[in-house]
Amino acid sequence: MNLKVVKEHFLYTGARTNQISFPLGGIGTGCIGLAGNGRLIDWEIFNRPSKGSVNGFSHFAIKAEQQIEGGALRVIDARVLHGDLQAPYNGDLHLGKYSGYGFGPRREYFTGMPHFKYVEFRGEFPLAELIFNDSKFPGQVRKAAFNPFIPLNDKDSGIPAAFFDFEITNTQAVPMRYTVAGVLGNPLPKNNVHTIERSDRCHCLHLRSDCLESDKVSYGDLTLATDTADVSWQQYWFQGVWFDSLEVYWRDFTTPGPLKNRIYPPGHGGHRTEGMLASHVTLAPGQSSTIRYVISWNFPNCENYWSDSANEAAQLAGIARTWKNYYAALWPDSKASARYALTHWDRLYAETKCFKEALFASTLPAVAIEAISANLSTLKTPTVMRLEDGTFYGWEGCHPTEGCCEGSCTHVWNYAQTLPFLFPALERSMREADYKYNLLPSGAMPFRLVLPLGVDGEGVRAGRPCADGQFGGVLKVYRDWKICGDDAWLKKLWPAVKRSIEFAWHPENEDRWDPDKTGVLWGRQHHTLDMELFGPNSWLTGFYLGALKAGAEMADHLGEAETAAGYRALFTKGKRWADQHLFNGEYYHQQIDLKDRALIERFEGGASALVGGSALAAYWNEEHQEIKYQIGEGCEVDQVLAQWHANLYGLGEIFDPAQLKIAHQSLANYNFKQDSRHDYNPCRVYTLNNEGGLVIAVWPEGKYKPIIPLPYAQETQNGYEYAAAIQMIQIGMVEEGMAAIQAIRDRYDGEKRNPWNEIECGSNYARSMAAYALLNTFAGFKFDMTQGLIGFAPIRPENGHFRCFWSLEGGWGEFEMAPDRTELRVLYGRLAVQRLAMPLLPDANLVTLAGQPVRFQQHAGTIVFDRPLVVDAAHALLLR
Repeated sequence: MNLKVVKEHFLYTGARTNQISFPLGGIGTGCIGLAGNGRLIDWEIFNRPSKGSVNGFSHFAIKAEQQIEGGALRVIDARVLHGDLQAPYNGDLHLGKYSGYGFGPRREYFTGMPHFKYVEFRGEFPLAELIFNDSKFPGQVRKAAFNPFIPLNDKDSGIPAAFFDFEITNTQAVPMRYTVAGVLGNPLPKNNVHTIERSDRCHCLHLRSDCLESDKVSYGDLTLATDTADVSWQQYWFQGVWFDSLEVYWRDFTTPGPLKNRIYPPGHGGHRTEGMLASHVTLAPGQSSTIRYVISWNFPNCENYWSDSANEAAQLAGIARTWKNYYAALWPDSKASARYALTHWDRLYAETKCFKEALFASTLPAVAIEAISANLSTLKTPTVMRLEDGTFYGWEGCHPTEGCCEGSCTHVWNYAQTLPFLFPALERSMREADYKYNLLPSGAMPFRLVLPLGVDGEGVRAGRPCADGQFGGVLKVYRDWKICGDDAWLKKLWPAVKRSIEFAWHPENEDRWDPDKTGVLWGRQHHTLDMELFGPNSWLTGFYLGALKAGAEMADHLGEAETAAGYRALFTKGKRWADQHLFNGEYYHQQIDLKDRALIERFEGGASALVGGSALAAYWNEEHQEIKYQIGEGCEVDQVLAQWHANLYGLGEIFDPAQLKIAHQSLANYNFKQDSRHDYNPCRVYTLNNEGGLVIAVWPEGKYKPIIPLPYAQETQNGYEYAAAIQMIQIGMVEEGMAAIQAIRDRYDGEKRNPWNEIECGSNYARSMAAYALLNTFAGFKFDMTQGLIGFAPIRPENGHFRCFWSLEGGWGEFEMAPDRTELRVLYGRLAVQRLAMPLLPDANLVTLAGQPVRFQQHAGTIVFDRPLVVDAAHALLLR
């Protein structure tokens, strides 16, 4: 595979550190951003986004001292642990007078303080490493940062903390004493209370306020902690005006020896103050040592700050308007989580590193690993929350200071494949919440889940039934059931799932999706592009067909043969019609007469997503006598998206395979743009100048483009691009698919955009987690835990060699294939295996578990064992 190399993957230097904000936090805890030059930015720990924020003068600094005659110390050098700040240098526009634009970089960036000339940032999520270099500093400094990311372990992956490890090497010919100081700002109102607490060699600088009640949303505390034995501290920085605090801080820090403490009388702690905790280590020439720090936080109380109607409904229903973060049930304050982090550091880091190394050792193209790993980071950002009972909840993305598009939006989260494989229990909690709280008696599912949970009513529902979201939910239930193999879980959800399928022809379906039970969607269909399509189209009908096919299999498994037969017959009829009528010889399209006003009039008076209750006002273009916001004869990026899902979950054929391949060739020919500077785009601009990507919709020469076409048609949105590109790879168009993947990641190069923040409708956008499917696609990953089945059919193994990471409920590990042997390893947890699907493997002569032969039969590429075999870290499965 010949992909152009435009950068070294994972290593960022110079201007390519400019946009970096590497999220450090737990799942559902918020995070702190680690900037490309080492700054601590984007303090998003207060239960909402906070892009561009700082927390006072929080930072790390280092000084080097040498012992002189008489045992005294002399400071040789001192500097903050930052590299150069990249341009621009005019100042921030969003700040107030005398500190914003026109006044230079913020003082909190420490650009006016001594710092390192060079910094290298290596980002292999979930691990970051910075190397600081400056010829004037007498030593070498490496800074590592992470938050535990351990698939299947949501507790340890949800610690509200940022972990920092500083490795210092003495490069001098004499012993040197090094001090690393952590400074943490207290963002709370006065009076700030700073205390030092010691236990089991753990020193904690704890910051809180004495004026907040524990049930207030603004209540919380922070901790800076280290397990270094030799420490000193300042509970408070000097309090003054103008530049006083920084003047005195630098004088204090560069004074030889340990810090001298400063305290203020009770009630005089001020507000937005800083505290400092320093660690000291003396090193012989050539000796190295590490210093560990944790910044932890506890802001336990959440509220729905975005919907007054939901809060009013909650009050009327007697439902609490606030709830606690899940992490607050595990750790009562930030001191507890900091101590937990330091006590278990070695295990947490080892298990995180084990996952990272298994993922990065996968023999996929480097840009595929980059796309997969970069978008894991979304789970550590304010895009996600965990409710008090542990339920996982997601925004679509993040505005600068609040969530963007609430409600675990069904159609956006359709694309995300990271959570279901790495944290399947959390993914299942999304299904449980939707089918318990978000399904109406008719079977309609509004596409946004309202908080607080249990709030209901027409005035508070955020969204209406959405065809791709509604039927995508059925596909996700199917997937999640196959990942966990839990029939009891499926049985509990099945009545609601069944109602959601049958809403297609329910008499209360005012959108009249399929009232005559044809297997095709005919009516008004809301979708993820925020409008409605009228009439048959392959994109949304494909989701309907996928739901029918998955529903038939689930019904069969649960003993509902009649239901299964009905769904299957409807699927067969709908598929036949769609393949025959919705394929134009080049691609699948929408069947509609754009001049037919009656298509809109029949929905007049019903609910509209756009303008009150008037469908005509929303969709009829009176001047041009044409329906707005349709695809018509266009080539749309998601036209066969349901087949992507089916391929990933082992559901089988939705669309005709021959037509499917032609459709993807058309997407590659028409929708992929190598260069954007000559293209017309009135929408949001995510690709510009010489950047490339897959645009949402194109009307090839000779095809009629509506006057006002599908919204966002000219945009490139990463999640859609990933899904289409990955499906190209699934059907053998590897070069075309990987060219699109390369184009996405070229846009996120660290200089122009943050590699760990793929944007769409806001930052840290959930849909980009579609990228995880690259891993399962290249592996040809097969799974069905209801049968104890796991399998691999790698795409293009090189000379018979292939290696990849895999994860399912119960365990994760590596699969490795060579011409003479194949091995399935579990690195974490355990997996009960009864069937191995290995179609590329020659007939196996010997299968061993932990070195002991096991009995098996082999049928058409599938190895079947006499009984389930338990594979764990001590018992690898080997085939020869």
